[in-house]
Amino acid sequence: MRYTLRQLQVFIAIAHSQNLTRAADQLAMSQSAASSALKDFEHQFGVQLFDRAGKRLQLNEQGRLLRPKAEALLAQAQDFEQALLRHAEAGPLNVGATLSIGNYLAVGMMAQYMTAHPDATVRLDVANTRQIADKVLNYELDIGLIEGELNHPDLDIIPWRRDELALFCHPHDNLAQRQQQQGFLTDADLRSARWILREAGSGTRQAFDRALHGLLPELHVTLELQHTEAIKRAVEAGLGIGCLSLITLGDAFKRGSLIRLTAPQRDFSRQLYLIIHKQKYRSAGINAWIEMCRPDA
Repeated sequence: MRYTLRQLQVFIAIAHSQNLTRAADQLAMSQSAASSALKDFEHQFGVQLFDRAGKRLQLNEQGRLLRPKAEALLAQAQDFEQALLRHAEAGPLNVGATLSIGNYLAVGMMAQYMTAHPDATVRLDVANTRQIADKVLNYELDIGLIEGELNHPDLDIIPWRRDELALFCHPHDNLAQRQQQQGFLTDADLRSARWILREAGSGTRQAFDRALHGLLPELHVTLELQHTEAIKRAVEAGLGIGCLSLITLGDAFKRGSLIRLTAPQRDFSRQLYLIIHKQKYRSAGINAWIEMCRPDA
């Protein structure tokens, strides 16, 4: 064999970081050793895998074509190592989750996974839908749990579970009184509200925009925040009304610090998804996680 796993590791690390120094640090190598490994790798096959621009190394077309195969080979080698060491059949796993999932569902899922596979480790990365998708596409994450809808040719997008957004406000908000009188909120009520919403690019905002189609240009958005808890605190302070996943609001509804509003003319249901790069090697860990997420599991 004319290449080594170490050369593949260097190639992949540089593809991730686009910088030789950072790649060497990730692999606990000297910069000169990493540079030599890359040069030897390219020289052995007469190829150039990166375009050089100062200290930045950007994958060229040849590098982009070969990267998925290198990623798969390394993943298989790690899986094989786990088998040789007689560790759990499911090895280390890098999972990404959007904020609502990451803060309210993912920790329980990690506990379930690690109970079934005691020798396995799981790393959790929490961000919005767009960021999680980018990291799965860049092979930084093995699997993503997302709230937003995607359509990308390089991703397997697997329906996972249903979810529902909920409108909510402070108990003394005018709209709480309006709902008590009418039994629900009308579109005119929604137009009159001051809204505190998640940022663009989040799955929650995407579902909200879909639910309120036709009204969006007329809505008064007071604040856009990246964190679920910040939105809940702002609504509790009486700054406006919010719309978040129902799974994030249960405790606040029980305490009575927030109350749920209803607008039955609007559809706030949505689908949650698992995403995996199509060319990602499906290790035992990935397959075990997918199996755990099946509705009948």
